[in-house]
Amino acid sequence: MGRARLARLHGIATSYDPAPGTRVQIADDTVVAVLAALGVDASTPHAVRTALAAYEDGPARALLPRTVVARPGRPPDLPELPEGTALRVETEDGEADEQVLQGPAAPAAAALARLLPPGVHVLHAKAPDGRSARAPLIVAPDRVPAPPGRSHGFLVQLYSLLSRQSWGMGDLGDLADLAAWSGRALGTGFVQLNPLHAAVPGPPTDPSPYRPSSRRFPDPVHLRIEQIPEYVQLAGADRLRADELAARARALRGEVLEAGALIDRDAVWALKREALELLVAVPLSPGRRAAYCDFLAEQGQALEDHATWYAIAERHGPDWRRWPAGLRSPRSADTARLRPRLSDRIDFHCRLAWFTDQQLAAAQRAARDAGMAVGLVHDLAVGVHPSGADTWAQQDAFAAGMSIGAPPDAFNARGQDWGLPPWRPDALAAAGYTPYRELLRGLLRHAGALRIDHVMGLFRLWWVPEGRPPTEGAYVRYDGEAMLSVLALEADRAGAAVIGEDLGTVEPGVREALAERGVLGTSVLWFERDYGGGPGAAGDGADPAGDVPGAAAAADGREAPAQARILAPEEWRGDCLATVTTHDLPSTAARLTGEDVALRARLGLLAGPAERERSRARCELAEWLGELTRRGLLPEGPGDEEAAVRAVHRFLLRTPARMVGVWLPDAVGDRRPQNLPGTWDEYPNWRLPIAGPDGRPQTLEELAASPRLHALMRELGDQSR
Repeated sequence: MGRARLARLHGIATSYDPAPGTRVQIADDTVVAVLAALGVDASTPHAVRTALAAYEDGPARALLPRTVVARPGRPPDLPELPEGTALRVETEDGEADEQVLQGPAAPAAAALARLLPPGVHVLHAKAPDGRSARAPLIVAPDRVPAPPGRSHGFLVQLYSLLSRQSWGMGDLGDLADLAAWSGRALGTGFVQLNPLHAAVPGPPTDPSPYRPSSRRFPDPVHLRIEQIPEYVQLAGADRLRADELAARARALRGEVLEAGALIDRDAVWALKREALELLVAVPLSPGRRAAYCDFLAEQGQALEDHATWYAIAERHGPDWRRWPAGLRSPRSADTARLRPRLSDRIDFHCRLAWFTDQQLAAAQRAARDAGMAVGLVHDLAVGVHPSGADTWAQQDAFAAGMSIGAPPDAFNARGQDWGLPPWRPDALAAAGYTPYRELLRGLLRHAGALRIDHVMGLFRLWWVPEGRPPTEGAYVRYDGEAMLSVLALEADRAGAAVIGEDLGTVEPGVREALAERGVLGTSVLWFERDYGGGPGAAGDGADPAGDVPGAAAAADGREAPAQARILAPEEWRGDCLATVTTHDLPSTAARLTGEDVALRARLGLLAGPAERERSRARCELAEWLGELTRRGLLPEGPGDEEAAVRAVHRFLLRTPARMVGVWLPDAVGDRRPQNLPGTWDEYPNWRLPIAGPDGRPQTLEELAASPRLHALMRELGDQSR
């Protein structure tokens, strides 16, 4: 009982419900391991008693919680404070206000909070008995900004979008061009991207954008080299070398576009890195130097730590856990002594972050100048690589020896381990959620909206102790009110909407809490069925986290049972991004032709006999084609693949969805998924260029001239407003 109570006090669930009416108890040794990751020893009865006593003497007796959160209409959650306690607030801009309690604490704090602007302030409390405390006070708006009006736009994996100018993979110049063209010519309101987070350096580099070294800073592999202003100043031998690199880049691009080669991120980065070494050696003009200095000052310690990790990784490899012991902390004496000796390399990586930030800003400007109401929609991955820059720089914020994943359920009896360390909820609260706030602020700098992968992780995550199977994990709770309030504050300051990827296992009340704060959901056409829970209830099975190696093949287990009725378009929720498919699912053309089942059969990924799976897919497709025909959305009749692709998008337009997304490969009939969950090296995940029905890669210039794409986008342009 004592260990269970200790677990509850630290937000650890001692049981979970994989299905209605089924409860599974968490093993004691799992609870002990998770508590240990939170700095609590529960290994023996004596240790449990000691930990409980420490809690009673510490957090339970504190005048203030680690962080206080307030918003309009909701008083802050404060403990009972002695009458006569003085509360004082220091605002972000240095002003102060004070109130002496003459009754319960919450109303007094609420009265103070009502007078405060949104922001991160400091609340001081001083009790008559001499005790005092201070805590960050986060005052947040009730809701995140809503996207303006109704809009449609493209969903694209940037690396897959090659133009005649890119160096073997899509880049930020291609992104700006896509936004400028589609906004002006097609009336699109947004472009949603894969995460552009900085990768763990290779070779080989993990191609998945969902397992980055850092979520805080973008990856310079996305840079358009020729658009860096210093490029035109190269002269002499440096100019000749830059021209040679550009020629090799053209050959690399040709291998992908003409010879059918896969996108080779490492080959692209080798060329760009050498070019960037040349560019960083070019002296900055006075104006550019001033802008760079402003960027360094604005980004502060976070950028210096990020660049330092990459500089040390050049010497000692990309796993900081294997570095010399004295360098395994960013605050150690050895690291402090090394920084001056690495100043040139640190400056190199800082300069790359600045170049990338500038080109992201230019892409968002291009989108807005083209009339896009939203512009770029960036993607926040659910976690980071355990050996990367973020975990080195913020070690206290991450739970050592833990990985996040998903518990066993009806679709995956083995559960999932995503290999990503979780944030410690206690450390986030103790830091006033600074790591989370800085992360959001960085991502929202040049965004009209932010997609949050596995948004349910704002409330709880499944922690798996290192070395154990996912079946031996436990749910750990986060302060959802605080996480959403920080999100609302930063989104409001950026004027950006937020989209939560809420597919998969969603505990009761989470979708409602997200909707209350204005966070849009994600609705995928094939999953929107009436499973007995109403609109948006589909997808309460396995989480489609094919974004990371070893994840379950969600697409295999999420075919709708026959009794689950297709939701009528008017039954869909309005506050969502509606799409036909995603990067983890088959393309629409593949579903219509059966090529998705054929691919999984070739790779041995089917859940049952091939003929049974093919029959099930044919039945589901026939059901959908019948529904589309009955609603008059397929006047061309069955048998016309392009018409069927248009028809499912017409269906989306009948829903009240605020945002309607078109998977860009769908617009040209691409048959291949960008990521096939359940595979690692069996399939070229995250390495395919956008291609037509015949598998031939399509450049951005060809996409812009595609009759098939224009026919589809005319449907959305005519009806989405």
